[in-house]
Amino acid sequence: MAQDVVTETPGVVRTRSVAPDTPGPLVELRHVEKHFGDLHVLKDINLTVNRGEVLVIIGPSGSGKSTLCRTINRLEGIDSGEILIDGRPLPQEGRELTRLRAEVGMVFQSFNLFAHKTILQNVTLAPRKVLHEPKAKAEEEAMRLLGSVGVADQAGKLPAQLSGGQQQRVAIARSLAMHPKVMLFDEPTSALDPEMISEVLDVMVGLARRGMTMVVVTHEMGFARQAADRVVFMADGRIIEQGTPAEFFDHPHTDRAREFLGKILQH
Repeated sequence: MAQDVVTETPGVVRTRSVAPDTPGPLVELRHVEKHFGDLHVLKDINLTVNRGEVLVIIGPSGSGKSTLCRTINRLEGIDSGEILIDGRPLPQEGRELTRLRAEVGMVFQSFNLFAHKTILQNVTLAPRKVLHEPKAKAEEEAMRLLGSVGVADQAGKLPAQLSGGQQQRVAIARSLAMHPKVMLFDEPTSALDPEMISEVLDVMVGLARRGMTMVVVTHEMGFARQAADRVVFMADGRIIEQGTPAEFFDHPHTDRAREFLGKILQH
């Protein structure tokens, strides 16, 4: 039986339905190291993401945020360390990796929709090909998800006929169609015009309230304050500090975090 959990941030009270307690975190990174040539982009990363948790990763450009996010489903390989999904080590390759990847949804900066397929076809493709769902079932679920993100009326159109915000909402629905255990968001609003950002963030806040486990790399500090259970601050390839939104934004512990917030919050 799911249970309601109330989380609080100053000025914000959120009630979210989360699954019953299950031993261990849903995602765990242990001593993860990553280089791009001579560039050391991830340095001894140790991080856990619990079931139903919304974890927001922030930090300056080049801090390793997106690389960390992409290692969780092996879009980026790692040099050493270990990544576990639901208690199972993430394989390097093969069918087991494909199966585990299906449990980890990913939404990118760019929408990555198939330009020659309709919105409905984009959302049903992976469930039909990977999960082997019957066409009717996949389409019924796709329409439900498109409705939940507010674009069901666009199902018969091609991606180019939609706005950027609509396309990103379709990308979220497409990931949800695979019934993932965790959703990864890599700066999902950075390619959008300012007026389109809020419509995507509203969908993400809705997912958070419904108990979806989420790892979100973003520059949207308002979203971090409103939706995060925990904020992780990265700089120079390391996790510098982490805490609740209230702890991090109101009482940062490190000079590096105070410097970052001083620059970003004054704009």
